[in-house]
Parts: sequence; structure tokens; C-alpha cells
Amino acid sequence: MYAAAGDVGAARAAFAEIAGPDVVCITAMVGALATGGEADAARELFDGMPQRDHVAWNAMIAGYVHTGRSREALRLFDEMRHAGAAVGEVTLVSALTACAQLGALERGKWVHSCAHSRGMRLSVTLGTALIDMYSKCGAVAAAMEVFDSMGERNVYTWTSAVSGLAMNGMGRDCLALFKRMESTGVEPNGVTFVVVLRGCSMAGLVDEGRACFDSMKSNHGIDPWLEHYGCMVDLYGRAGRLDDAVNFINGMPLEPHEGVWGALLNASRIHKNVELGKYAMDKLMAIESKNDAAHVLLSNIYADSQNWKGVSNVRNMMKAKGVKKVPGCSAIEVGGKVHEFFVGGKTHPRHKEIEMMLAEMNQRLRLQGYIANTKEVLFDIEEEDKEDAISLHSEKLAIAFGLVALPEDMEIRIVKNLRVCEDCHDYTKMISKVFNREIVMRDRNRFHHFKDGACSCKDYW
Repeated sequence: MYAAAGDVGAARAAFAEIAGPDVVCITAMVGALATGGEADAARELFDGMPQRDHVAWNAMIAGYVHTGRSREALRLFDEMRHAGAAVGEVTLVSALTACAQLGALERGKWVHSCAHSRGMRLSVTLGTALIDMYSKCGAVAAAMEVFDSMGERNVYTWTSAVSGLAMNGMGRDCLALFKRMESTGVEPNGVTFVVVLRGCSMAGLVDEGRACFDSMKSNHGIDPWLEHYGCMVDLYGRAGRLDDAVNFINGMPLEPHEGVWGALLNASRIHKNVELGKYAMDKLMAIESKNDAAHVLLSNIYADSQNWKGVSNVRNMMKAKGVKKVPGCSAIEVGGKVHEFFVGGKTHPRHKEIEMMLAEMNQRLRLQGYIANTKEVLFDIEEEDKEDAISLHSEKLAIAFGLVALPEDMEIRIVKNLRVCEDCHDYTKMISKVFNREIVMRDRNRFHHFKDGACSCKDYW
């Protein structure tokens, strides 16, 4: 009860009063600590258990997943299997969620086959987890195959499928599935509308998105959340309808939150509106003064207009507040193992091969007319130095490793923690054509499917 209420301190106190706690009590405490953000303390308690049942294993694995420590979750899942503990649906759902967080498609497929080989029924919970995993790994066809094969679905299943189409930029398919959901009598919830509006925003479907937003209250009795208002500002902003975005904010019945101002700031960057960007940034800073992404966006707006004084001011502001830019990190799965690359990283065991492949990539692309787009480099430095800086972005390192380590007929799948920059987007499009490779990239906002020199986003992201 204390754990469910988020009161880990009270849970600790109650646990301390138990004389000789049994496996049930210890498991409950493991779960309380793990979901309360104290995964290391939970693991210490878990490791000290004189005996463990499958519930204890599941609690610790779920705790790792809950705190975003997906690699540790999968390692513990392997230990659980080797220990001979009973692996059930709860375990596999946690493992699938970990795979979804990592974008580890091959591992996710293995978990799927594990469920099949054990003769598990495709329940609503398991099916929804599979749809989520495949969607977040960019395998939309596989996600929809699972969805279509399910005999029973609930609102979470439908929402997961709609979300998968939305995040992969398939806005019209997303809307069509949403309409199908409504026609079957399944009542959408607030989360469903968030993902539908995001799907419309990704695809530039402004009128359709506005119609969905208006139908929330009138057709389904759902009062819009702040997230829905943020999606609408993003929808108008991406489409270049900045006046409509500002008017929409001014007409909000709720106080705009950081998501709303962040969406307006991003729209200002896309459409190079410096004044509106400064306005949005001022509003955002009043709510969230240490938002690193917002500072970087404003820097990009200044850098794009070659206003180096503005860039310098933002950097000084970040330094004064102690705000640090999150380093770019890209992950790629090879042979069931997830490899991480950070911007400029040189620590990978196969770095020499990666370096040679990068040189080959750059040479072949230059022959095709590639010129580095250095507009988003935040420093007022020489152009050659800017090109060196941008050539070592984490996704380029991951792509180089993919070309070295994966079979030629296999897709290269990358997960990045930040939004892909314009240069890396153009670069990856050319790589897909010059090297004849399909590349699927999940950045912080959406999926990009690169093939034959084009991207599924149609350069609208």
C-alpha cells in the first residue's frame, strides 16, 4: 500500500518492524524500492534473499524497467531463465517493454518466439506489449500483424497500435485506425487523443487534427489536458501557422505549461522566427529555467541566422545556470547486443574499423555532391572545424558500425536520445542510396525510415 502511494520511507519503516520477513514480504519491499526509484537498494535486498520465487524475479525485473534501466532488466531476465524460475506472461511483458525502450528488435523477436514456443495465449496484455515493442523498434508491419491476429483488444491495445502508426509518421493510417476504433464501439481515452494529435502533427494534417481535438469534448466527453493543447500548438507550428499557434495559446482555458511553450519554440526554430523564439523561450524559462533542450533550440535559431552574439549569450546563460547539454547518444543492436555511441566517441573495441568506414562514407558522399550542413553547430568556429565536429555525431558512428558489422541485406536500426539534426538527416538519406541500405532511425520525437535516398518523414519533422 505504501509502495503504491509512492511513500518508500513508510514502506521501509513497516518492513523494519517485521521479524524474520518471508519471501512475500521481501518481494513486496523489493517492488517498493524499485518502483520508488531506488533500484540499487532493491537489487541489494533481492540478492540477499535466501530463496526467490518467480514473483520476486518479476518484481526486480519490472523495477529495472520502471526506472529505465533496460539493459539490467534483460540481463536479470537471462539470469532468471538460467536459474530455472518459472517464466510467465508478466516476465515476458517486462522483457518486451525493456526491448521497446532500447529499440532492440532482434531481442524482442526472440522474446516473442519464446512466448510462442511456450504455448502462451496471445492475451490482451501480451499482445499490447508486442505491438508496443514492434512499433518502438520501427517494425510497423509486424506490430499491425500482431494487432490483426488478436481476438480480444481493449482501449490500450488500440491506443498502442494507433501510437505505433503515429510515431512512424503514418498520419493518415493513424487516423484511419482511430476511426475504425470508434466504429467498433471502443471508447478512446485521453492518451488515445494525444497520440492521434501527434500523428496528425507529424504528417501536417492540420484540419484533421483540429477536428479530432474538437471531437474530444463534443463526442467523447473528454476535457482536453495540457498535453492535448501542446499537441495542437505543435500541429499549427510545424505547419507554419504561427499566428494560429499563438492565438490558440492565448485562448487556452488552462495556464500554458512547458510543453506548449516548447512546441512554440520548436516551431520558431523550424520557421526561423527569431523574435517568436525569444518570446517562447522567456515564457518557458519562467516555468523551467534549466531546460537544456530549450536553450539548444534557441541557440540553433540564432546560429541559423548567424547571430553569434545571440549564441554566445545563450551559452553564457547556460553556464551561469549550470545547464549542461545532454550529449548525443545512438544505440544499435548487433548480434543481440546493444552498442552505444556518443558524439566523438572512440572507445568502441572496433573503433579503427568504424573510423575507416566513416572515411569511406564521407568520400563516397562527397563524390555524390554532399556538402556538410553546419548551420546547427553552435560555435563560431572555422568551417573546416565545424565539419569535423558534425562528422562525429553519434548516429554517424552508429551507421558506420552497422555497415561494418551487419550483413549487407539487413536493415540498420538506430535509436537516438536527441532529435536528429538536419545534416545527419540529409547525410543518412544519401547513405541509404549510395550504400543501398535501408536505415531506420528513432530519435527523440519520431521514426525516420530511410530508403533509396528518401525519408518517410518527407523532410517534415
